[in-house]
Amino acid sequence: MPTDMTPPAAPGRPGTICPALARLYRPFEPFAWPAIRIAAGACLVPHGAQKMFGAFGGRGLAATMEGFARTGFEPGWLWGSLVAGTEFFGGLLIALGLLTRPAAFAAAVLMAVALTRHLDRGFFWGQGGWEYPAMWLVVLAAIAVRGGGRFSLDRAIGREF
Repeated sequence: MPTDMTPPAAPGRPGTICPALARLYRPFEPFAWPAIRIAAGACLVPHGAQKMFGAFGGRGLAATMEGFARTGFEPGWLWGSLVAGTEFFGGLLIALGLLTRPAAFAAAVLMAVALTRHLDRGFFWGQGGWEYPAMWLVVLAAIAVRGGGRFSLDRAIGREF
């Protein structure tokens, strides 16, 4: 039973098992979704920078395009450019919360394809398995469905895709 020290539960929301903890985490709830969106976008950007610019030990766009052609994604220039651009520019858009849904959808499609390329290697990412692309697919699909949220440029301009 709530006391005057227990923060009230929102309508339709269950009460907390340990009411004292609610005072610790409820103030941070509005920031949880933006943290996921920003972290996901910010983590995609360096992967795109590797493929596009050769940054962070990457090989650059020409090698990326060659790699895609070598693995059967023809024309390599198209697929290499799309993947590098989706990771770099899409990651920036997701982190900023601008055109969040289409950027996250494009990145989720990319991860779905990546997942299929790793299925035959088992589950664990350390052995080249599908664990990592699957996690990325779920996170990016959730962002595509939910959108940028409260602390996004989409919300600031009052328009979402």
